[in-house]
Amino acid sequence: MASIVVIDHPIILRIAALAVDKGASAYVVGGYVRDALMGRARSDVDITIVGDAVDFARQVANLFNSKAVVYERFGTAMVPIGDMHVEFVGTRREEYHANSRKPVVTMGTLDDDLRRRDFTVNAMAASLAPETLGHVVDLFGGQADLADGVLRTPLDPVITMSDDPLRMMRAARFAAQLGFRIDADTERAITDMADRIGIISQERITDEFLKILGAPLPSIGLKVLFQTGLLKHILPEVHALAGVDLVAVGNREYRHKDVFLHTLQVVDNVAKVSNNVWLRLATLMHDVAKPKTKRFVEGTGWTFHGHEDVGARWQEKIFRRMKLPMDHLDYVQRLVRLHQRPMMLVDEGVTDSAIRRLAVAAGEALDDLFVLCKADVTTKNPRLAERYTRNYDVVKAKVDAVAERDQLRSFQSPLRGEEIMSITGLPPSRTIGYIKWMIEEAILEGDIPNDVTAAKNYMLANVDQWVAQAETAHFQRRG
Repeated sequence: MASIVVIDHPIILRIAALAVDKGASAYVVGGYVRDALMGRARSDVDITIVGDAVDFARQVANLFNSKAVVYERFGTAMVPIGDMHVEFVGTRREEYHANSRKPVVTMGTLDDDLRRRDFTVNAMAASLAPETLGHVVDLFGGQADLADGVLRTPLDPVITMSDDPLRMMRAARFAAQLGFRIDADTERAITDMADRIGIISQERITDEFLKILGAPLPSIGLKVLFQTGLLKHILPEVHALAGVDLVAVGNREYRHKDVFLHTLQVVDNVAKVSNNVWLRLATLMHDVAKPKTKRFVEGTGWTFHGHEDVGARWQEKIFRRMKLPMDHLDYVQRLVRLHQRPMMLVDEGVTDSAIRRLAVAAGEALDDLFVLCKADVTTKNPRLAERYTRNYDVVKAKVDAVAERDQLRSFQSPLRGEEIMSITGLPPSRTIGYIKWMIEEAILEGDIPNDVTAAKNYMLANVDQWVAQAETAHFQRRG
């Protein structure tokens, strides 16, 4: 007896009624059916139409006073309906004739549509016909693979992956999202074909990569990317983290942990407490420059001096190469650059100035910085882990107290450049920037409070001296 999924969403039921009215055969397919069988929440909907999907999508758009977004190249359309996006695809058959590199596309059957899908768990359909509403069509054992927790392709995996090499990334993504394993033949095909990911647009690759980072346990997908060789094509800097460093000195061996495995654990630790994908990305990148900066110093051991600064500088080229949105670059750079800093503030004798500088450097990312720092505690020694975590809590309390007292959460100079020019009569120049910087330094050192009157009085008392210095002064931005 066929399995049945409950289809009770009013939008889907209205589309089903429209299909009956227009004499069309319609099925919900893919993730909607999979998630319904798994008892997972469902949002967006894919519907297969036996016939002209684009024409039917336009009729659906008219029904809901919406507009169909048509993808002519693929013969598909998407209709936004409220918060839901409904995707329509027509059944089609692709045949390659002799001496032809392009397939001949003709109208196909539901079977043709399902066999062209990526994995058996996504190759199931549920009828929208009134007499068989919700009845599941499962041609490739998708329900059995759901029960076994395995990702397997409907056809030979080489054929399925060749049809769209992005499916190699999707295997890693579904493994992470669903907690499934990839069957041996499929994993072997991905490994053999990993270099073909290069023919896929960077935007599509990055979209899948961010979905992997957004999964409950990102490490599952990231391990798939590493084990299949995809990671060295997508993020070679992270791929290079793998491996154990070993140096023999006399009768002793000095090992350093596998930074890749450590990083995966830290990413998972962050994922347990935050859904912020940019925090997860910063966590993935926090030790990315360790291979570049590692040195073995006899008597000291392995060192990675400056890896946080080098890693932060790398982020711009990584963002540009992956076509990540640049408005998140500063946030990721800050967290990578600062992730070592809080541990330096554990000592009782630490100054308020050092605490102010951390608060200002972190800015709005301050709370997330401490999430990353605490997640970075991966020692297997429970007493040591408890001590490190407690130290971070102590530092966080110090930073919060000083930041609140001195109004540093969104710190900027109480006097803007325009105000400095108006008060001093100076024209726009680097001197104005120098004066502004000196005021900020005085606040961070605790010489004056963070308010306009104090800043103005301090400037007037020192402006002549600063103007003289500005011609030769070399000053750096806070890091």
